[in-house]
Amino acid sequence: MPHLLHIECSPRKQRSASIEVARSFIDTWSERHPQGTVDTLDVWSAALPEFDGAALDAKYAGLEGRARSADEARVWADIEALGQRFHRADVIVFSVPMWNFGIPYRLKHLIDAATQKDTLFTFDERGLLGLLGGRTMVVVAARGVALGDDFPAAIYDHQTSYMSMWARMVGITDVHQITVEKTLFGPEADTASRAQAKAQARALAESLPQGT
Repeated sequence: MPHLLHIECSPRKQRSASIEVARSFIDTWSERHPQGTVDTLDVWSAALPEFDGAALDAKYAGLEGRARSADEARVWADIEALGQRFHRADVIVFSVPMWNFGIPYRLKHLIDAATQKDTLFTFDERGLLGLLGGRTMVVVAARGVALGDDFPAAIYDHQTSYMSMWARMVGITDVHQITVEKTLFGPEADTASRAQAKAQARALAESLPQGT
């Protein structure tokens, strides 16, 4: 049965534009896949593994081909369990607010912890090889401003550009982006932008091949 993973990255919850639009996609997807399952990973409440000295020691043990100590094995088991939540998904939805033209630090924490060799990618003489190929990824990006003009995307977009880079790194090529902009331009602009994005989200969920 199809499985969707929602990475929820805004602490604003009921007021969040990114979560609101992502839920429109998820609700439509769930209607089309009544047997499907949804896993929500809230980066603000999840106990993300600390990527500190112990985790780094465990990482380099794997890279160097030496046996991990008991402490290293314990921390690495948590990292691998986090990675398995991505592997179980057919569709991965990120609801991502823009913070300082980038992504929230808790999302970066998740990515830095989970994106490890032999967890979400590997490499050999052929180069870097992502391990999440065949999945669909949807990025709902919320921004207080609109990129362009005073904020050219080539300079200021470290939000969707970062997510696109990560998708390529882990082998996901079917990537879709839905943008909510001008959420700080007053209630009328915010409401209109959310409504347009939610319509796009529903249409995208309906357009995906059955089973994804």
